[in-house]
Amino acid sequence: MRTEDAIRLVATARGDADLFGTAAPARRYRELVTALHPDRLGAVDPGVRAAATDALMAVTARWRGGRAAELGDYVLRRIAYVGDLADLYDVGRDRLLKLPRNPVDNDLMAREARALRRIAERGDPRRLPYVPRLVDHLPARDPATGAERLVNVVAAAPGLHSLDEVRRAYPDGLDPRDAAWMWRRLLVALGLAHRAGVVHGAVLPRHVLIEPDAHGVVLVDWCFSAEPGATVPALVPGHEDWYPAEVTARRPAGPGTDLAMAAHCMTWLMADRAPRELRAFAAGCTRPKLAARPDDAWRLLGELDEVLDRLFGPRTFRPFTLNP
Repeated sequence: MRTEDAIRLVATARGDADLFGTAAPARRYRELVTALHPDRLGAVDPGVRAAATDALMAVTARWRGGRAAELGDYVLRRIAYVGDLADLYDVGRDRLLKLPRNPVDNDLMAREARALRRIAERGDPRRLPYVPRLVDHLPARDPATGAERLVNVVAAAPGLHSLDEVRRAYPDGLDPRDAAWMWRRLLVALGLAHRAGVVHGAVLPRHVLIEPDAHGVVLVDWCFSAEPGATVPALVPGHEDWYPAEVTARRPAGPGTDLAMAAHCMTWLMADRAPRELRAFAAGCTRPKLAARPDDAWRLLGELDEVLDRLFGPRTFRPFTLNP
């Protein structure tokens, strides 16, 4: 479904039957979410993006309105975020309930829960804020269809923004001095995961969240995670070009998979403002063969710091805003 068609359908639908149909409403809901999701629109007119965002919120609210307001002990409030494969509901107490739109994705929800548990058990407690904290993992039965879906509940943090939002705020490229702290902290998040035996598998701009004022970073959506040496289970639709060759070819992935995708995120973020030294550093992280890339995030962080020191001198705190 085209974005324009989806916007028009939402605007003209007189009721749920018009909007979702009667033959396969869940499939229509997923089609609408895919067509309207702002992270999948690419470079479009700001007016179209705003209309798509409004339509998406209307669709999710209408879909939510016909279903039970409770899942287990959790009361579903508003939809806070629309993710790749799940809707995230505000359930109070600074927590989000992640509900997959299709039961076929239950295995990916289980992967996320397993990865977050492993990181929490094996990771350095000082660095755990770099990943979401899993509060609960439970099955939930849809009262309308009877289908059972696995649900993850994670602790929420306020004031987070994706790298997609950062790039939209800085369409001509982000100042490398600002990208520097984001890259450094992303490597810390990956180092934490890799030491725990987890490959994220989908280090994309939409999954890297920053807190501008405190220079925080949280790496989210661990549904595509794998152990080193295993294959990444799926690709995020519309982002196939972001993945290294081992992922698209269904070959074993490793820490170098994540490090390559992180470098891609950062060069994309800086665009033409990336200095030659950082472009060369990123090129070393994105070599075609996994075995030729760096595979230790902590060592790579030290090497990045050497490059940054040569470029910018001693590190100082640089205030950052999404309203340039």
